Amino acid sequence: MSLVECVPNFSEGQDKAKIEAILDAVRGVPGVKLIDWSMDGSHNRAVVTFVGSPRDASEAAFRAIAKAKDLIDLTRHKGEHPRIGATDVVPFVPLEGSSMAECVATAHALGRRVGSELEIPVYFYEAAALRPERRNLPDVRNIGFEKLRDAIATEPAREPDAGPKRALHPTAGATVIGARIFLIAYNVNLETTDVAVAKEIAKKIREKDGGLKGIKAMGFFLDDLQCAQVSMNVCNFEATGLKRVFDEIAKLASERGVEIKESELVGLAPRASVPSGVPEHVRLRGFDPARQIVENLL
Repeated sequence: MSLVECVPNFSEGQDKAKIEAILDAVRGVPGVKLIDWSMDGSHNRAVVTFVGSPRDASEAAFRAIAKAKDLIDLTRHKGEHPRIGATDVVPFVPLEGSSMAECVATAHALGRRVGSELEIPVYFYEAAALRPERRNLPDVRNIGFEKLRDAIATEPAREPDAGPKRALHPTAGATVIGARIFLIAYNVNLETTDVAVAKEIAKKIREKDGGLKGIKAMGFFLDDLQCAQVSMNVCNFEATGLKRVFDEIAKLASERGVEIKESELVGLAPRASVPSGVPEHVRLRGFDPARQIVENLL
């Protein structure tokens, strides 16, 4: 059987009832297994992970996007994380028996359906990108919902790939849908409230600024933990693993007189990315292999 993973991100991290309704929409699709979900209050964002055949996973993603459209109003949303949509990003990842080409086709079909039936503009990214400048997710949503709401009407470079061409959905914004290899969402919390330190470190380590291969990074301040955070996507853990990026952040922080508080996984990771000894080395908070290693959940 062909299996894909789908990891939609929703712009809601504070109202659990809304996320539970979205999860129920996913659970209602036969053949789909919900394997993880998490909420972050500071980022005001939720990440959901489920697995199924390409057809079933696409149906579950559509129902989740439709429910988020009904429940999440971006005009009232505030959070640290960049976003352009109630359902901000929906990646498909090939697992057992599936291919990247199959995930690309699934992403394109879902995007056309979302644009047509839900009237939400859709941008395709990573392997599903129809324009080379849209392969990189930050390049698609870099101006955020409020600025994109104005730019979409006048700037050809902001024209969506599917759905309405000249206007965002009034409350649900736009959605970015794509296909990619396994990505690890990984954060390192610093023993400082100075967000400038986190932003400096993020710029040093991210690949696009000459840093570590496959690393995308930003610096945030977390109200709930009262500390600065280096928030990352580890896009190629074989090229740059968690230990390597942690050690680099520790070095850069030490140069600025700052210690590391802890690190955390958001969602799941492949077993090969967290070998023995690494959780202790990187001070991985609350790590539970039974629920955070993807192979243990399939």
